[in-house]
Amino acid sequence: MRADRIGNASSLAENFYLLTETNTQTIFQEIKKLRPQLVIVDSIQTLQSPFVESGPGSISQIRECAAELQRFAKETNTPVFLIGHITKDGNIAGPKILEHMVDTVLQFEGDRNYAYRILRTLKNRFGSTAELGIYEMTSSGMRVVSNPSELLITQKEEQLSGIAIAATIEGQRPLLIEGQALVTQSVYGTPQRTVTGFDLRRLQLLLAVLEKRGGFHFGIKDVFVNIAGGLKVEDPSLDLAIVTALLSSYEDVPVNPKYCFAGEVGLSGEIRAVNRIEQRIAEAEKLGFEKIIVSKYNLKSIANQKFGIDVVPLAKVEELYQYLF
Repeated sequence: MRADRIGNASSLAENFYLLTETNTQTIFQEIKKLRPQLVIVDSIQTLQSPFVESGPGSISQIRECAAELQRFAKETNTPVFLIGHITKDGNIAGPKILEHMVDTVLQFEGDRNYAYRILRTLKNRFGSTAELGIYEMTSSGMRVVSNPSELLITQKEEQLSGIAIAATIEGQRPLLIEGQALVTQSVYGTPQRTVTGFDLRRLQLLLAVLEKRGGFHFGIKDVFVNIAGGLKVEDPSLDLAIVTALLSSYEDVPVNPKYCFAGEVGLSGEIRAVNRIEQRIAEAEKLGFEKIIVSKYNLKSIANQKFGIDVVPLAKVEELYQYLF
């Protein structure tokens, strides 16, 4: 039913074969007759090998079925995709043995409230695990998102305070994402700290730096931080954009939407250099930003390069505040 819905039924009928079977030996008999270019097993936890007496999904069955399929793949040079169940935490269900036996582990991530999905590589014997794919879920199946930065930045008519754009790197891919902050007077005595898509301890650290180095009284304020688009980002270069969004909301002054930020903030309030700065600058330039604010210590690596975007080097959080506000 799904194949009919997603693809052209006539082209699928010629190239697409379904077999409802859980016995591995019967599957291999059919495969030998058909000689397919690609085999997809959905799912490995339901298969059963006659050489092992335990039930489907047990450790010995998963090990034996995966070993038989691996042998078949190596001997016939046929790619085999094994689909496995995952737990609520997002880990592969059952024993780690399955992950150790296969060559590559790919995982789709995505929030049910958003249309796009992220394909991450958890293990790859053929290349880097830092690669990342972003896809959009449409009624006719997955569609590749060629420019995810545009998807992750909200298109706004007017300027709003508490918003700053960060030039991050996710895997091998530069992504421009929107950091949002809201700072309000605390009503209940104990200030709230609420984050979505950002590390709560990292936020507490940044607030402590702003309080100590900049003299801003965040200790009596409620602070809410959100990464737009439902992403979870661990890149430390997000610090500078979050600090900017916090200061923007604190002062209730919007930041120019054509500015973006890439820098890590240290405990002494210094703006630290981040890696692959050229890629970040090139991505910001491609999306039409006018200025990118980076660490002064990144200048060595880009000293001889010309960019069509204004690169502003800063050394401390205090300088950032003076420059923007």
